Amino acid sequence: MTTRVGVIGGSGFYDIDGLTDAEERHIDTPFGAPSDAVVTGRLAGREVAFLARHGRGHHTSPTFLNVRANIYALKTLGVEAILSFSAVGSLREHIEPTSFVVPEQIYDHTKGRASSFFGEGLVAHVSFAEPFCPALRPALLDVAAGDPATVHEGGTYICMEGPQFSTKAESELYRDWGMDIIGMTAATEAKLAREAEMCYATLAAVTDFDCWHPGHDDVTTGMILANLSLNVEAGQRLIVETLRRFPDERECGCRSALSAALATRPDAIPADVRGRLEPLVGKYLN
Repeated sequence: MTTRVGVIGGSGFYDIDGLTDAEERHIDTPFGAPSDAVVTGRLAGREVAFLARHGRGHHTSPTFLNVRANIYALKTLGVEAILSFSAVGSLREHIEPTSFVVPEQIYDHTKGRASSFFGEGLVAHVSFAEPFCPALRPALLDVAAGDPATVHEGGTYICMEGPQFSTKAESELYRDWGMDIIGMTAATEAKLAREAEMCYATLAAVTDFDCWHPGHDDVTTGMILANLSLNVEAGQRLIVETLRRFPDERECGCRSALSAALATRPDAIPADVRGRLEPLVGKYLN
């Protein structure tokens, strides 16, 4: 049986080419509505569920995304792994705009987002030492190695709050900290995907040099969208080929992330919390 894979499209990536038997699924969750309808279908020989992160037409900024609803909706559709496409700025000279990065680590610098399903009635602490799936990430890199696009391996993605871009002081500080790319979405998605026991990896599309670069001292939405138009075609190609070669048998701990994470005694969990989190924890409580 092949794994159903979710694809989350970021800025400029609002649909996915080649999806057959496409069906829009409007899903209500206990956490509210997802960013848009989830489009299910078949692509590259497997079942795929596609979600436009910001909604088609880009109507929701990173700060106000209902990421819990997005991840929960994909989970209820049977998605076991997520390939994410996101726009980022570069904090390193060698990582140039219109290239890609498959990051290895995340630093979460957001401030007030809902980044957990747990905490009210049921407490869980998942391991997050490796924020990206150690089986899915290499699969994406294997595809990238044979593609003409420039794809950098590794590095750390700092996830800022936004929606404003960085000040120069912030940008220089992030470089001093050892960060390599900067975006506004991956940390929240990766944390919630891990809690939902879903594999997660990001293909980060570099659109700019943030504002630290002496020849590139201002970031504009127009600049980002122009460079994204060059990235999206290659990004779709890389993701579709990864779907084609996706490892259905994976040696990773993502799919059992909650097995040693639940801290609340089962008999102390309120019934409404059990019901709300059934798709995530049912196998451990029933």
